[in-house]
Amino acid sequence: RRLRGDGLHVRVRLRRPPPAADLVFTLRESLKPHKNYVFCCQSCGDIVVKARKLLRVLPLPSENWSDLVEEWCCHPNPFARSVLHPQHGDCFLGDTFFLLNSGNESHLPGSPAVVCKRCKTILGERVSSDTIKYYVTEVIIQLAEESFSPTPRSQFVQSTVAQCLLELSSTKNTFRFIVKGDNGKTYILIWLLNSDTLLVESLGSSSSHSVFTLFGDIFMPSSGPVGTWSAVKVLYQPCIKCRNKDFADAWENDLGVHPLKFPSETCLELLLILGLSTASLPPSLQCMNSYQVRNSIY
Repeated sequence: RRLRGDGLHVRVRLRRPPPAADLVFTLRESLKPHKNYVFCCQSCGDIVVKARKLLRVLPLPSENWSDLVEEWCCHPNPFARSVLHPQHGDCFLGDTFFLLNSGNESHLPGSPAVVCKRCKTILGERVSSDTIKYYVTEVIIQLAEESFSPTPRSQFVQSTVAQCLLELSSTKNTFRFIVKGDNGKTYILIWLLNSDTLLVESLGSSSSHSVFTLFGDIFMPSSGPVGTWSAVKVLYQPCIKCRNKDFADAWENDLGVHPLKFPSETCLELLLILGLSTASLPPSLQCMNSYQVRNSIY
């Protein structure tokens, strides 16, 4: 049917079903002990950590695990002074970051921020004299024998964040997230609506791509008349410049909402990606119950 302002809406039957959510690639599944890995800046490809053999790859508890111990113990917290620091062959994985034993990484004078020596992008932060936290949106981990293969920045960010949402919704049964920057500010409220969306687009002629392409030419497959992508559908509210402050305050105090921390610049990148995707949707599909709608490829 044709809707005013939207154009033609059609229903089609697809032969290729979307893959199951549990088949999504995750960093935790890709890193294997006793293998050599290289850590590269995602923005420019510069090597951040040279070939390192990982002896242990371990998941970290949630960031507020120490606070919860108070609810479990009838005596003083036995872990109050415990700090989780990786040794040289360790890699500890958090929700949006991983911890490594530090080397000679560059950092900003007077700041704990760790930056890329080549492009000066903030990659993470020094959490102690011998431990560095790297954000998964800023660093690519690959086997030492592999060569660096660049991925468009916006594609990498949205794919990485979508994978985080999928993994957390599966393992922790949470579907609402607060995206915060490393400066402590809240940038976005995200509500994961579903994870089984399949986006289909007829590529058509190259002249039509600039008008009708949902995510831009960088997301197009190399060949074929039809492009398909697995995606998650999210509702979101931007919170910059004190927008939606009441929403943000309510979610901040809700135990069912999970915080996601990224570098502040990455939060702004993510907000821009969300906005561009929403703008590409038909007007009738851009909002739902005061939230904006966005499909994110993973």
